[in-house]
Amino acid sequence: MQRKYIVTLTKEERSELEGIISKGKHKSQKYQNALVLLNCDEGPYQKEKNTNEVISSVLNISMRKIDRVKKRFVEEGIDVTLNGKESERVYEKKIDGDLEAHIIALSCSDPPEGHSQWSLRLLADKAVELEYIDSISYESIRRVLKKNELKPWKKIGWVIPPEQNSSFVAQMEMVLDVYKRSFSALYPVVCMDESPKQLISETRSKIPASFGKPAKYDYEYRREGVCNIFMACEPLTGKRMVEVTERKTKRDWAQFIEKISKKYDSAKLITLIMDNYNTHTPGSFYEAFHPEKAKRLLDRFELIFTPKHGSWLNMTEIELNVLNKQCLNRRIGDKQVLINEIRAWETYRNGLNTKINWQFTTADARVKLKRLYPTIEV
Repeated sequence: MQRKYIVTLTKEERSELEGIISKGKHKSQKYQNALVLLNCDEGPYQKEKNTNEVISSVLNISMRKIDRVKKRFVEEGIDVTLNGKESERVYEKKIDGDLEAHIIALSCSDPPEGHSQWSLRLLADKAVELEYIDSISYESIRRVLKKNELKPWKKIGWVIPPEQNSSFVAQMEMVLDVYKRSFSALYPVVCMDESPKQLISETRSKIPASFGKPAKYDYEYRREGVCNIFMACEPLTGKRMVEVTERKTKRDWAQFIEKISKKYDSAKLITLIMDNYNTHTPGSFYEAFHPEKAKRLLDRFELIFTPKHGSWLNMTEIELNVLNKQCLNRRIGDKQVLINEIRAWETYRNGLNTKINWQFTTADARVKLKRLYPTIEV
């Protein structure tokens, strides 16, 4: 005959269980077990007694589950019933501080010959090969890398400026001082940049998307040449201007600058921030226009150049990235189609009046980029 387990709760135990079901965050299992004990209580503080059948129906649990909770309470107490038993198994710690340091150093080193990057299995095999440990799983390696926020398989292209370069910091601070200026219609600050675009057309028609299936494009494509995209943006007004040209010669650049000048016809002086390319020189105006026009156009601009390896200081790079992600991340094989698509994007983007809120200042640079500043010996 099955033994009948009778739950009798004290006043303090009922208060504890009622506190669990009334407030706080608890595991669902703990919450459910507390409800079972409260409803199965046959002690003097229970106001209304319920049968197992009623409790099973209301809580939507099996009768066997109720019996298991009652048995655990009677034999092992309320703490074990609510929180379960603590594991008595002792796990030997395989990775100590020394091994962890070896794994971190290994993951930051160059991968072995024949591999472009470290993988979890490669790191595990190498750790055993170097006799750091007799055996280790790649899952253990993963936990070490996650704990230390390391991703040796991930690489990001980045512009790395030189160490302790006075010319770099001088030009950088000049650009950052310009970005501190407040808006002025008579003295606008305009950023300008350029980017090549390869024209690529499809060789086969795509398969359109359908229910549960994405659109499919053939791997094969046809190169249709290369063109250049000039872009200028005024960060404080959220306006940008884009021009597509066949090439990016000195003449092409000068003609694009002339269009910027016409757009800001009422301005007294336009501050133009751009990368220091060999086409971005005052002499380019004289190769594109007669001397009188070249001099007149040049006098309308204050030319500020970002330092070498410092193109990230040019805010137009932000807009070019937006253009590439929103409009140009696909195959376009015809130049006129490209022009139409960019023009539509430009109209849409200008309609949003999306400004660039530049936060990086000279004070920030002197702290975060301290390594770029020359050391002064007293």
